[in-house]
Amino acid sequence: MMPRLLVTGSSGFVGRHLVNALVEDPRYGVCALVRRLPDKPPGGVDFQVLPDFSDLTPQHCAFNGVEAVVHLASRVHVMNETALDPLDAFRQVNVVQTVLLARSAAAAGVKRFIFISSVKVNGEQTPPGQPFRETDTASPVDPYGVSKMEAEEALKLVASETGLEVVILRPVLVYGPGVKANFETMIRWVRKGVPLPFGAIRNLRSFVALDNLVSLILTCVEHPAAANQTFLVSDGDDVSTTDLVRRLAYALGVEARLIPVPARVLSVVAGVLGRRAFAQRLCGSLQVDISKALTLLDWQPVISLDKGLGVTAQYFLGEKTE
Repeated sequence: MMPRLLVTGSSGFVGRHLVNALVEDPRYGVCALVRRLPDKPPGGVDFQVLPDFSDLTPQHCAFNGVEAVVHLASRVHVMNETALDPLDAFRQVNVVQTVLLARSAAAAGVKRFIFISSVKVNGEQTPPGQPFRETDTASPVDPYGVSKMEAEEALKLVASETGLEVVILRPVLVYGPGVKANFETMIRWVRKGVPLPFGAIRNLRSFVALDNLVSLILTCVEHPAAANQTFLVSDGDDVSTTDLVRRLAYALGVEARLIPVPARVLSVVAGVLGRRAFAQRLCGSLQVDISKALTLLDWQPVISLDKGLGVTAQYFLGEKTE
């Protein structure tokens, strides 16, 4: 019987890409836990509708033949938060539901549980040239990061109690075809030729292409050395915001229109406008060291930053011409 992977969050940005990759991989079958069936479900996927992980018993057919679980489903950043206690809302999904899934998986005989966490467990910013490492003390700032840290700790406890092999991945900002939020906004600005005041930013930031994140996930499914380890993941090519805009412009086939406004001026203006957090992401550094994955797993990013930006840009341009 072909071993199966059980994927949660298959309708999300990363999940869709992972499932598509698995459908084309002859080594595995794939089962996707979903709250509701997608409008156009891809072939080759066993979709199991499950509104809540508390309903997932070890005897559930979703676990039949499952070798590993890839847990992507989570409560992510909420732009217009309405919860009276945001941290509790994040904990209910990102901690409680994650533990329920992991314990059911362990009881069902699943060997490995791959948890997609976040670099936000490490923190929000690094001094240039001093990247985060897996051994750094966790320092989350927002409720999302705190909930991911607590989920990691809870999963390690499950592993020690049950023998379930837990692998934790902490990706930086993920980009690729169909990316949304601030990254898509940046693409739109550059494509339209909007003059941007980002021409004098000397920070360094790590990013990870969808293909590279999926590649590391699949490596962690089988590699013996991945068991009970934590890995930071990026493309391994850190760039300034200024350089990122230039590379995006090249990928889009347009000229970057950059105005050299000092980063400190941008930060002051952003603070006055109530956009201090946005300015921090634009002007601050956030780097990760991926040497652990490179050495322990003999893994390499499968595409470069420029190739990833090119694929992302071509998808964006294709959408605009349809």
